[in-house]
Amino acid sequence: MDLFTKRGHSGILFFVCLCLYKGLSAQIFYSVSEEVSPGTFVGNLAKDLNLKISELDARMLQIVKGKAKRHFDVDLNTGALFVTERIDREQLCSSSDSCTESLEAIVNNPLKMFSVLVKIVDINDNAPSFPGKSQIIKIAESALAGAKFSVLSAEDPDVGSNSIESYKLSPNPYFNLDVHHEADRGPSAELVLQKPLDREKQSVVNLILTAVDGGKPPKSGTTEIIINVLDANDNAPVFSKSVYKAQVNENVPVGTAVFTVTATDIDEDVNGAIVYSFKQGQKGIGDKFAINQSTGEIITTGTLDHEETSSYEIRVEAKDRSQTPLGSHCKVLVEVLDLNDNPPDIEISTLLDKVREDTTKGTAIALITVQDRDGGKNGQFKCAISGGSPFVLESSQGKYFSLILNEALDRETRSEYNITITATDEGAPPLSSTAAITVRISDVNDNAPRFPEPVMNAYLKENSPAGSSILTLSVNDFDAGENARVTFSLLDTSTSSAPTSAFFSVNPATGEIHSVQSFNHEEVKNINFQVQATDSGIPPLSSNVTVNVFILDENDNSPVVLPPYSEHGSVNTENIPYSAEAGYFVAKIRAVDGDSGYNALLSYHISEPKSTNLFRIGSSTGEVRTKRRMSDNDLRSHPLVIVVCDHGEPPLSATVSIDVVVSEMIDDAETTFRQVPVQEKNFSDLNLYLLIAIIAVSSIFLFSLIIFIVVKCHGTDGGFNKYGPPVVTTHPDGTWSYTKSTEQYDVCFSSDTLKSDGVVFPASFPPADMDLISINGGDTFQQTQTLPSTTKVRAMYLFELHSRVHAAVVGAAAVLSVVLKPSRREAGD
Repeated sequence: MDLFTKRGHSGILFFVCLCLYKGLSAQIFYSVSEEVSPGTFVGNLAKDLNLKISELDARMLQIVKGKAKRHFDVDLNTGALFVTERIDREQLCSSSDSCTESLEAIVNNPLKMFSVLVKIVDINDNAPSFPGKSQIIKIAESALAGAKFSVLSAEDPDVGSNSIESYKLSPNPYFNLDVHHEADRGPSAELVLQKPLDREKQSVVNLILTAVDGGKPPKSGTTEIIINVLDANDNAPVFSKSVYKAQVNENVPVGTAVFTVTATDIDEDVNGAIVYSFKQGQKGIGDKFAINQSTGEIITTGTLDHEETSSYEIRVEAKDRSQTPLGSHCKVLVEVLDLNDNPPDIEISTLLDKVREDTTKGTAIALITVQDRDGGKNGQFKCAISGGSPFVLESSQGKYFSLILNEALDRETRSEYNITITATDEGAPPLSSTAAITVRISDVNDNAPRFPEPVMNAYLKENSPAGSSILTLSVNDFDAGENARVTFSLLDTSTSSAPTSAFFSVNPATGEIHSVQSFNHEEVKNINFQVQATDSGIPPLSSNVTVNVFILDENDNSPVVLPPYSEHGSVNTENIPYSAEAGYFVAKIRAVDGDSGYNALLSYHISEPKSTNLFRIGSSTGEVRTKRRMSDNDLRSHPLVIVVCDHGEPPLSATVSIDVVVSEMIDDAETTFRQVPVQEKNFSDLNLYLLIAIIAVSSIFLFSLIIFIVVKCHGTDGGFNKYGPPVVTTHPDGTWSYTKSTEQYDVCFSSDTLKSDGVVFPASFPPADMDLISINGGDTFQQTQTLPSTTKVRAMYLFELHSRVHAAVVGAAAVLSVVLKPSRREAGD
């Protein structure tokens, strides 16, 4: 079957041979002509390797050429070996008659290697050419018929029958052409003088020399020979031998003497003086050698390399110095001796660009080819790899080695391995070379995203606008690439009717959590929800974190004055007797604040007194009393503007106006009222109502106290721990703050009231990992101490219940005081 295209002449299949060796991979031979078109079929590689077409892709059949230019490849769909690009035999094998290209075919599962040898068949694509367009030959007119003169030889890069076959000389009356056929050098030509020259008749003879090759069709090249006829010199130099042999070590220094040729000329004077030179047209000789024109000593002018050229053939010409020089030729054969000057050459062909971290043990990672250009023992070598890696080196066939995975991989522990391969020959001294291969481990999604903590706390001020940033979540995913690209999402774990997305949103890429709406601390103290982090691996992995968002109180509620002084814009009137002593009780202002903590801690002040400084007010109790006795100079009516301020930043306030009227009739009225039985009876009825209300409220909270004690006694001491340690803080104005992990109460007991009124304000408490901060007497910040023991914790709970009961009683008293106010005005105090 014809496997090759035609160019110039038809290339015929040289041979296709498949040789199988026991225990070793087979070697296959093909042949293809040079200059064929890319895509030309070379041979059915799959068939010759006994491989099925359906297995080629799975077994990853491929051609490995190493560092050389790649001219062939295999079609995995048909199994055919084909030409990938133009092949120039003269460029590929310029110094060799036989040209072959060695390939390695590799298949996996199991790993096998086959040697493929492709012979490049020469075609007649080059014409013969001479070193110069013309050559000048000087011939004495005394030259006898039959004298021979060497001419320049032509060169043809083609080989075999396509190389130079013969020479032709243009017709002339003086010269014939004598063509010599040498087995190793091809034909060479000499001019043979047919009849003596006569310089006086013709001093210059012009000839055309044509070199013809044996191709079909043949190609030719020409050069002009210019014969200058000189006067006679009848004796030519004669060499002692026609062929000389010499040996020289490779890599000798430039200028080293190789050999000395000698020739003699029996003529005298200039006709007997000899000049040595290299014959023209010897390719590569002038780059490596030079000859002394006077002595005939041949020295090196370039580096000799046995692996490049093992021998040289030098043609030396000897001519005399006469005006009509005669010359002769000899041949010098120089053998270049081998030294151990080449370390092993390592070529690495990577089979896998990246190795997955779940790759199984025994997988082939790379193919290593080691060669040593030296011969004999200098060309034998050993190969090893550096330790500390999960890979081993296995020898498969002669110069071939396989890098095999020997242990499990983990990319998160180590993402790449730099492996050094060392090859050492057995020369003296031994030479070695190294090559490095980097094995990169590709990621497998085997790590889920991880949050720093399972629960994260965040704080948001109330009334913050929707879209406020609350917290930015971060995760660690030890994978890489898409396996480590994490997206965040909200999990709807809310027990309320509204989903979590109605309150918060999370940026899927950055994990930043924003509020969707504004919150009111007085309505919502804290919200908890879950956020899920999911990577982009296949299959994806995820983890969750619980986020607790605490709504921090802001001072957004002004104090509200309680009845009977709560009517906005009205002026309240209170009467006091003229005989009132210092400290006489005038009125009590009560106010509440919807905020918590210090935002709800109230203080009372008298603003803009328009009369003498007759009254004072308790800053924490709101009780208005006289500061001294009345005098005749005092006015009978005293308008007071009382300001109630909280301790927020900035502080908010409310005002109430009271007109205090001084009357001398109140003393007589009190005496009269005390003597009337009806008034005493009415006063007793009101006290009865007050008593019934106090008893009812106290009974309810006493019942709650009993239930609470039973529940707590039934539980363990460890049950208190979940609430965190309570904190009691004393304020400079005489009030106490009692706090536990879920609630805070500001219990305000007046230090200067005669009635020991108390007010309990609920307030939000900071997170359990924060201490309550209170203001001491010097207006500086001071951390309070927590109660360490369980006994004190239980005592604080009892204190809390007592505060609640007391607050309820005071609240009831405040309500009844509205009812009692008219009677107080009638009865006095």
